[in-house]
Order: sequence, then C-alpha cells, then structure tokens
Amino acid sequence: MFNIALFGPPGAGKGTQSDALVKDFNLHYISTGDLLRRELAAESKLGLEAKSIISAGGLVPDEIIVQIIEKTITDNPDANGFLFDGFPRTYVQCYILEGLMNKLNTSLGCLISLEVGEEESVQRLLKRGLTSGRVDDNETVIRNRMREYHEKTLPVLQFYKDKGAYRAVKGDNSIEQVREDIHATIMEELGKHPINIVLFGYPGCGRGSLGKAAAKYFGLEFVATGSMLDAEIAKQSPIGEKIKSLYESGALVTDEIVVPLIEKKIEESKGVRGFIYKGFPRTLVQSYILDGLIRKNGKGITKVIDIEVPMLELIKRLDARSKTDACMPYDSTTERIVQRLQEHEAKTVSVIEKYAQIHGVTKVDGVGPFDEVFERLKAILEKSIWVPGNGKG
Repeated sequence: MFNIALFGPPGAGKGTQSDALVKDFNLHYISTGDLLRRELAAESKLGLEAKSIISAGGLVPDEIIVQIIEKTITDNPDANGFLFDGFPRTYVQCYILEGLMNKLNTSLGCLISLEVGEEESVQRLLKRGLTSGRVDDNETVIRNRMREYHEKTLPVLQFYKDKGAYRAVKGDNSIEQVREDIHATIMEELGKHPINIVLFGYPGCGRGSLGKAAAKYFGLEFVATGSMLDAEIAKQSPIGEKIKSLYESGALVTDEIVVPLIEKKIEESKGVRGFIYKGFPRTLVQSYILDGLIRKNGKGITKVIDIEVPMLELIKRLDARSKTDACMPYDSTTERIVQRLQEHEAKTVSVIEKYAQIHGVTKVDGVGPFDEVFERLKAILEKSIWVPGNGKG
C-alpha cells in the first residue's frame, strides 16, 4: 500500500490532478469533506454525532474525522493505496495521521505539494468565477482563503519536510506537465519501497510455478525456502550437511538454519524491485520472523495471496506428481500426501488468518489450466505492482 497526501493552495489544480492519480495508480480518494457529507447523508453513528455538533454551531472534532478516515481505509482493502486531499490540515492532525497509519500497519509515502504563486492562484480562481457561479470566487474571499491556507498549512509542510517526506512539484506549468512531474515524483518514491509478495496455498496448488512466473513477469526475486535448502545440500556445505541429516531423520529444518539463508538471499539481491516469498512463513513464529526481516530496512508487505484449490483436486495433483520425476518426499504415498495436507492446515491456516487481520489476504482461484490461473494472479498483482510504461511504474 502506497499512500500520498496532495497539497496546494486554492486554484493549484489538486482536483484535476487527484482524478488522474486515482485512475493511474489505483488509489482511493480521501477528502474529509466528502467523507463527512457521506456519513451525514447515510445517517451513520458517526454522521449523527457530527450532525448534532454542527447543528449546535460547533466544528466536527478530530476524534470523529479520524474514525471516518479509518473506516474508509478498512472498507477498501483492494485499494493500492490512498490519496489524501486536504488532510492533515493542522500540525496536530499530522500526528493523528501518523498514529492511524501505524495502527493500520502502513505509512504515508510522501506529501506532494503543488507550488503555485499567490497571484497565479488568484487569477485562476477569478477566471473560474466567471463560469462557476460560486459566490466565494471573488478576490476578497480568495485572498482570505490564501492567507488561511498559508497560516494553517505551513506547520504541516514543515512537519513532512522534517520527516523527509515532503516533495515539491511546480504547479504553474500545464496540466499535462504537472501530471508528468507528479508521476515522476511518485515513481522515485516507489523505488524506495521494495515490493514484498507472500504467496500461500496448500501443497499441489501450483505456488512454485505461479510464483516463478509472476517473479519473472514483474521483475521480482523469487524466494523459495525449499530450493535454497536443496541448493545447500547440492553444494555439500556444512549447512547442507545439517539439512540433509534433518531430512533423513524426518525432522523439520529449524528456523535457525532457514532464516540466515533468507537473509542472505535478500542481501545478495540488491537493486531488485522486490520479492515473492513461497514456502515461508509456514508457522506463526515464522510470520513474525518474516515481518521482522522485511521491516529491518523499513519495508512492508505489499500483498498476501492465497491460492485456493479444493482438497480432492490437491490429492489428485499430488498423486499424479508422485509418478513423475518431480515427485517430492511427501508425494510417495496417499497416506503421506494426506498427512502433509493436514499438517499444512494445522500450522499455516492460522498464519493466513493473522495476515488477513493485518494486511488482508486476496484469494485466487487455482483451478484450471496454468495459463488461466496465472492470468488471474497477474490481474490481482497488477493492482499492487506498478509496471513501467502503463502508468503503474
């Protein structure tokens, strides 16, 4: 999830640029005024609270505003991210947004400020007033709005400058040029936030083939613990000998062995756009380990995918695989196949439930020919991964 705050004085063109950003980057638009009006119209609990305050001549407090924003974010789990227009408006609201982002396990990627001189903004609004019919589009009101904007937003802009998240874009260029400059700014920011996809699914669902294909298509690094363990055995390294011994005894490879291998893989993959993880995490403990590995460098999980295939279909697939050179140790008998599937359910389902609460888990129908399943997976990932050349970087 990549979140942006768009700022600029009245007449800077935030509305025009917001429409383009929402479309180009699959963002969900958040304007506190629009959200508040929606809650009032729906006569929701928050809307009724706000209505009683407004009726008494008061201003809607931050306590209600932040709840409305949180509700909007949690109600739209498929959004690539959120575009905040006009929020935060005050220094205190900066901290409110930071706390909300932290609670939702995300962050504000950057604040983009459209820099437009006061005289240019005034002339734009006066020109708009000739056709808009808005009584507030007169010079006296406009200059008061300008003064209020600068007084209130200067501390907000300074907050994000101090945080290193402030990005200025020259807003008095053409609409097309401003749009290109905003896109370039976002693309630069996205490059600082590597993609991390976690791929779940029962044995036999096709995670390995689908993960490799997705990694190749999106230019990501495929991280499969099974392949890394096999590579260590093939190299006959000291770690490989330990892994081989554990395999032969039927014991599970310990996290103390797996984690350094994953960490090494990440360290050796400098410059890649991101990673697709398959086969890790398998347990709740490993989920916390992976979160820690990803967060170590200020990163986060981009998307969690669960490939769904009916149990009988999984058994058929694994039984068929047992008769090929691709046979895995747990494919050898029906009893072992069922045992492996039960083990997966006992340990991994709780991990998926944890991620569903924190990040949301997107289900992919894994039934059908490989190409069809891959197209379904690709369509979902394309909403989260910007591909150069199509506006998704």
